[in-house]
Amino acid sequence: MSTAAMAAASMSSAEILRRTTSFLSRVLAQPDVRHRLLSTFCRRIWPADQDLLKAFKIAAETLENAASTSNPSVGSSSLRLAEKLLLSKSTKCTSLSFLLSLIYSLCHQPINAALSLLDIFSQDPSLARSEVAPSLFEELFLVHLIPVLQWFSDERSRIFSSSVPSPSITDANGEFSCDFSVVVPSEKLLSSMSGDQAAKLKELEGNYEEAINENCRVLSEYFKEVLRDKDGGRGLKHNPPSAILEKKQNNDGPFGSQSGNVNGNGNGRAMEKSRTEELRIKNGRYNPIWAEAERSAEYTTNRSSLPSYPQRVSPKLLRKQRSSSFSSELESPSSEEEDSSAKCCSISTSSESDPEAEPESKEKNRKMASYHKQKQPIPGESSRSTTPDRAMSDPGKCTPPKDFVCPITSNLFDDPVTLETGQTYERRAIKEWLERGNSTCPITRQKLHSTQLPRTNYVLKRLIGSWQEKNPGVVKAHNPQEPEAEPEPEIQLKSSSPMPPSTSPTSVISILDRTMAQLRHTITKLCMSEILQESEMAVLKIERFWRDVNMEESDMMSMLSKPPVINGFVEILFNSVDPKVLGAAVFLLCELGWRDEAVVNTLTQVDSDVDCIIALFKKGLIEAVVLIYLLRPPAINLVEMEILDSLVEVIMRRNGEEDSVAMCVDPKTASVLLLDQILATCVEEGAASLVASKVVNEKVIESVMISLEAEWVEERIAAVGILSRCIQEDGKCRNLIANKVELAPVLESFIGANDAERFEIIQFLSELIKLNRSFNSQVLHIIKEEGPFSTMHTLLNYLQTASVEHSPIVAGLLLQLDLLAEPRKMSIFREEAIDALISCLRNTDFPSAQVAAAETIASLLGRFSISGKPLIRAFLLKRAGLDKKYRAIMRQEKLGSTSVDIDESSQEEQKAADDWETKMAYALVSHEFGLLFEALAEGLKSQYAELCSDCFLSATWLIHKLMVLPHTGVRGAARVCLLKRLVSIFKFAKDIEDRVLAMLALSSFIRDPEGLRDLSSHIKDVLKGLRELKRYSPLAVELLKILSEGNESSADLWNHKELVQVDCSSNGEVTSIVCFKDKLFSGHSDGTIKVWTGRGSMLHLIQEVREHTKAVTSLALLPSGERLYSGSLDRTTKVWSIGNEAIHCVQVHDMKDQVHNLVVANSIACFIPQGAGVKVHSWNGTSKLLNPNKYVKCLSLMQGKLYCGCRDNSIQEIDLATGTISNIQSGNRKLLGKSNPVQAIQLQGGLLYTASSPLDGAAVKIWSASNYDLMGSVPSTSEIRSMAVSSELIYLGCKGGFVEVWCKQKQNRVETLQVGSSAKVLSMALDAEEEFLVVGTSDGRIQAWQLS
Repeated sequence: MSTAAMAAASMSSAEILRRTTSFLSRVLAQPDVRHRLLSTFCRRIWPADQDLLKAFKIAAETLENAASTSNPSVGSSSLRLAEKLLLSKSTKCTSLSFLLSLIYSLCHQPINAALSLLDIFSQDPSLARSEVAPSLFEELFLVHLIPVLQWFSDERSRIFSSSVPSPSITDANGEFSCDFSVVVPSEKLLSSMSGDQAAKLKELEGNYEEAINENCRVLSEYFKEVLRDKDGGRGLKHNPPSAILEKKQNNDGPFGSQSGNVNGNGNGRAMEKSRTEELRIKNGRYNPIWAEAERSAEYTTNRSSLPSYPQRVSPKLLRKQRSSSFSSELESPSSEEEDSSAKCCSISTSSESDPEAEPESKEKNRKMASYHKQKQPIPGESSRSTTPDRAMSDPGKCTPPKDFVCPITSNLFDDPVTLETGQTYERRAIKEWLERGNSTCPITRQKLHSTQLPRTNYVLKRLIGSWQEKNPGVVKAHNPQEPEAEPEPEIQLKSSSPMPPSTSPTSVISILDRTMAQLRHTITKLCMSEILQESEMAVLKIERFWRDVNMEESDMMSMLSKPPVINGFVEILFNSVDPKVLGAAVFLLCELGWRDEAVVNTLTQVDSDVDCIIALFKKGLIEAVVLIYLLRPPAINLVEMEILDSLVEVIMRRNGEEDSVAMCVDPKTASVLLLDQILATCVEEGAASLVASKVVNEKVIESVMISLEAEWVEERIAAVGILSRCIQEDGKCRNLIANKVELAPVLESFIGANDAERFEIIQFLSELIKLNRSFNSQVLHIIKEEGPFSTMHTLLNYLQTASVEHSPIVAGLLLQLDLLAEPRKMSIFREEAIDALISCLRNTDFPSAQVAAAETIASLLGRFSISGKPLIRAFLLKRAGLDKKYRAIMRQEKLGSTSVDIDESSQEEQKAADDWETKMAYALVSHEFGLLFEALAEGLKSQYAELCSDCFLSATWLIHKLMVLPHTGVRGAARVCLLKRLVSIFKFAKDIEDRVLAMLALSSFIRDPEGLRDLSSHIKDVLKGLRELKRYSPLAVELLKILSEGNESSADLWNHKELVQVDCSSNGEVTSIVCFKDKLFSGHSDGTIKVWTGRGSMLHLIQEVREHTKAVTSLALLPSGERLYSGSLDRTTKVWSIGNEAIHCVQVHDMKDQVHNLVVANSIACFIPQGAGVKVHSWNGTSKLLNPNKYVKCLSLMQGKLYCGCRDNSIQEIDLATGTISNIQSGNRKLLGKSNPVQAIQLQGGLLYTASSPLDGAAVKIWSASNYDLMGSVPSTSEIRSMAVSSELIYLGCKGGFVEVWCKQKQNRVETLQVGSSAKVLSMALDAEEEFLVVGTSDGRIQAWQLS
């Protein structure tokens, strides 16, 4: 049995799996190899099949994420989705098979992975063995193809037998061997091969390729059968397939007349193993010499390093190798290389060599080698040899080179076009070929990525024209098959004389040599000439050379990239004023710098060079911006050089204004990239305001948005960065961008971007959706549906691999996209997003990620201002009754009115916002049974104020929403995690807004019976806080009602604790008391004013002044608290400035009458004189008497209205602006023989409280200040002398030395406070927080209580 047969027979499924698994493991372990193969397969998908291309990209993205993730469960779940996606496609192709093989390998399904991999060898054997898996081909397939290789070597030897000795296929020992001359192109074979031999060899090569491909298909199917067999291949009834050698010529079938059954070869395993090792074929593909010869390309063969069957070499690579190859031959001292050099430079005079001509050819070669050995290489010049075409083409004066003849029409080119494969055809011929439905190159059979024909190859066309001028008799329709006369040799080489450059009209190389010589001369002019015009002309010529000739060749690039040449171009920029010359110089520097980093390094070594280029750009040389981009100067320097205006001008140029000159980078693209770099740097260095005014402009933003649709992905991402920073600088431009932006290209760019660029895109999208609810939903739908791939799946994959700092933003966007539809019970997108937010919020190792997660959760409420700022704090305060902040923001954003409640949108908009808020809150709190509350509680304990604030807002929002959400048991989790912390904030927070927000959260617990039970231990603290907040928020009043409802006992609700009692009897009666901040002012009947401060439970006297000569009857404060006013019986009113530790008299006003009761406003003072009426005194000294018919007992002033309580029990309201007097209650001079004066009058909350004797059963009456209706009364029977009213309680100072405390709501007495003596309570005052009550008595005592 032969080696191949034995190997096939022993090829078990285990062996196949071992080799395929090893190959796939190597691919998965090497990202570079994997990316290259995925790119290759992606390009092979027909662009019109967008569905298949989309599926491939999604699966490839999933594969990359799974290969790099450290979470196996996450990777396997996404891989299963990718597998289903690929299997759902009806189209089967190599691209999908390769992806499936990698997916199965990651999922630990080796058999399915091997089957998918073998499908590639079955579908496209040539691709599989040459580009995808050459090593696997050698290991699995090559051992079966020994007969094919032997047959090919025999046939090739037979073709060459007529002109050269047949290459031996066996050595002296009878072992199989292969002469390298069989498979390696050599100049000797080329020069001696006839046209008939060439045609036969070409046909043989095609048959060989087909035989290899067919054998690969057959063997791959057999290997798949082995894998599917349950016995590992041992249960198969048939042997491995025989090797198919060549096409049958007669009636023996398409393949098989010369098929050699590998089982019939009896030479033994050892012989065939030796043959396989000697052949060392890498890809199993024989690459003929014709592809190189027909393209006029040659290369030097290094027999010690090349494999037996060389790979195809691209024409570009061959051109780059010409100069270096020939130079190495000249410098080599070996005789063999001298011989090879001579062969390369020899010019054959006949296309058909015969044995007689061979000695003469050898002699010429020897002379040529001797010449080259004597001549030294010229630095900077590129030596070229003749091509194999000239050795084979029977050249003559009138025979066109094969480079000039179309391989399809066999005529001279008229309109040559060069395809992406490197082959050149006549335009009309290749156009007709493509119009017939072909999509491959006619010669190479490679699939064309684009069927759009390129522009004319003008270089070749000019060369043909030059050749025709020298050969005017040549007819265009040249037929190479017609026999031509054999010309005589024209060139005689002499070793003693230098060899002039070839001027043969049939030599393409000679024309290129002349072009290079002209270029070198022009470069010399540029660098050496001292005449500016000559240097300018040199620049223009070099530019023309660049545009006309393929200037990417290494020798030309090396000439132009040398520092002296670059400096020559820079000198032109410094000295020339010709716009055309400057444009040409900049163009050349851009092209060179784009291809060679050394050019950029040369330019950046001198700062003045960069400054010169920037100056030219600012003067209007648009092309210079491309060079600035390539040089990458520091962004802050660009700002300092005031380049922003020029960049913006280029970005705003219309399409019609763009230059027709094609550059390596479009000027607008370069401007966008530079602007993005500048903005990023300025933001980092805190100089964003310097560029904001230039960029945040409607027209500029619209121009930048055009770049989002650019072909170059880098430009799109730069545009995204610019727009993101515009939004950050001025959020109001968000609506403009959202209205006009095209998001599909942005989403498409996400696939190939790196992590930083992906996060830039995510940030942009996250900022863009901070809009009102309706517009927000529209943009979210666009993001979800418009991309070329599943945005949800892509974001999920990115979330699983994103860094900790980036995860919150990605998770927030993914969660919002998921909630666009009606929430399902389970959603992998929602679960992963919320898990990521909670994980980041609890990750104390990354505080920035914690803050980002807290901010993201808070923003999910979905309410934003027009500038994109979250309104969660203002909106929650509005719900708690503190809507001033919300109104202020709305007015500032021009979304509301100053007179009515703010309605930022229609009812539909408001309903949509409420529905979104409820939907989002439910998704967050129901995740993992309220796990988010635990994370928020941990965040509230953080040392970072920003994190605490955002967690507090989020907790308040979510707990408040628990009242309207379905009861799922999460309320208990919220109470366990957050109740104590919220009570602590409610008690101790210094900011009133924080206390109100805590109250809003606690309201949810108060309304819940279970929550109220848990609050029972904190009920006193809660009640105290609610009383303090009543004057700020109606919610506090509502909660107090809930807590006091049904509770008749006041002991638990109201309790006053006596703090201090001070005896001031030496100063007489305490006639007046007022509180201001932490100070207390008392007026006494001996004219003394005392200043007290409260520290702990004590009153400390800090000042005592006696500047009044008689009793101080009243003290009054301006609402602003800037001044203290004292009225006295000495007919003066003094004005005191209030300092930190003392008061100082700053003014004294002569009132010309005794002052019995004083109230003040900014410009006037009203007081009760000795007689009837009320006097109104202006601070400029004038006074007038009002209400002269009444004897007034007490006064109250509010908003220009003066309220008078009279001795006859009447009450009047006097409008100070008009002097109008309105009666609230009619008086009665005496009742039952006793006078009944109004002893005290207070105005609070739009109600007027009056106190008098209880002769009619109610000592206190409550009136409406607007319509004077009696609203209620307090049925006290005590003799009242003073009164103080808080938001909840009424304090009545009585004649018998006690204070009654009444509830305003229920109008019942809740407590009685004893003064400690039977003296009258003459004066009373409450502090601003209504926590402290201070009274003064007729026996000179001051006593204070605290509401606890």
